[in-house]
Amino acid sequence: MRHRIYGYTLGRKSEHRRALLRNLAAGLFEHGEIRTTMPKAKAVQPFVERIITMAREGNLHARRKLEAKFGRDRWIHVWVADENVPESRKLSNPWFNLPRAEDIQFDDRGEVSKAPRLVEHVMSVVAPMFEGREGGYTRIIRTGERRLGDAADVVILQLVGREDGPQIGGSDSPRRSKASKRAEYAAKLAAGWGGAAVAEEEATEAPAEENGDEAKSDD
Repeated sequence: MRHRIYGYTLGRKSEHRRALLRNLAAGLFEHGEIRTTMPKAKAVQPFVERIITMAREGNLHARRKLEAKFGRDRWIHVWVADENVPESRKLSNPWFNLPRAEDIQFDDRGEVSKAPRLVEHVMSVVAPMFEGREGGYTRIIRTGERRLGDAADVVILQLVGREDGPQIGGSDSPRRSKASKRAEYAAKLAAGWGGAAVAEEEATEAPAEENGDEAKSDD
């Protein structure tokens, strides 16, 4: 029995679960956000938070701890050199400045010989984004979608700081939808009252002008 043991098993053994968390974290640091299920997002979130906290130390000891956390250092952004990836995806990334396709090099066997490294990317690009922020580096956004098969909740796990609003990448919550409808209704009422007030003011000014014209004609 696993009474009072913290963590998500995710239906996997410890080695498989550790590899899963490493891959999810690597994808998040590479792309800025990932789509996954709610249990996986909640499981990897504290893992990512600890990695960013380590990276903010910015020394050699932190670099070695990050390599141990990821199991090994790995290449990232290799897909930029893939011809099958749309150019729009290569040119527009709201999180990071992507390398050029010419910067990714391959050897004679087709294996990567030069590309950005994950640990260096986390320490030099991701960690400075959260300078002065104590925790809370990520957030989970509900999309309202269900995964085909087991109908698991699909969510977006993303880094904070580069978003345009609280619901980027996801649908509005019921509470937010109701608040938006109330705001729209109040704006319509205010516009209606304003129009009625203007019409009433014009109606009262018109007889006054007519009376003034009659007084001038009598003189």
